Amino acid sequence: MRRIKHGHLNIIFDLEMVLGYTFYMLEYKFFDHTADIGVEISGRTKKELFANAAYTLFDILIESNENENKITKGKQEQKIITVNGEDTADLLINFLRELLYLFNGEYWVADKCEIMEYGNKKLAAQLMGEPYHKRKHFIKTEIKAVTYSGLSVIKKKSGWKARVIFDV
Repeated sequence: MRRIKHGHLNIIFDLEMVLGYTFYMLEYKFFDHTADIGVEISGRTKKELFANAAYTLFDILIESNENENKITKGKQEQKIITVNGEDTADLLINFLRELLYLFNGEYWVADKCEIMEYGNKKLAAQLMGEPYHKRKHFIKTEIKAVTYSGLSVIKKKSGWKARVIFDV
């Protein structure tokens, strides 16, 4: 069970039930930002940071209807995406933008993400997911864009932390 505080709301949910995936160190929390959503994402490694960023994006976007999982049990599809960037922060933004395009442009929902290749300027990820189904996936928050505003990616003793702001 996870508890997230967002403003005056206290949200409790089971991530494994929502996304069908066991998380080892999925950590993100909201921070206050006027009219947008700010999140701080954590990971022990850069690969884990990027995978957690993918889970964070889809967790903010949608909620799966557990009852419909059985009825609309879709075939899992694999997608491999590759993105480039000038540095780690730029790579993170481009990665999240590509994931947002998969949802908004191709109506596709990822529920698993594995970073296959990571370099300072290039990233390749294997995604498992399915087409968006309105009876199964509820849109929680409409994200219009991933922004550079307030963006940071830093190394900490415990691993990596990123701060990202989503335009809603």
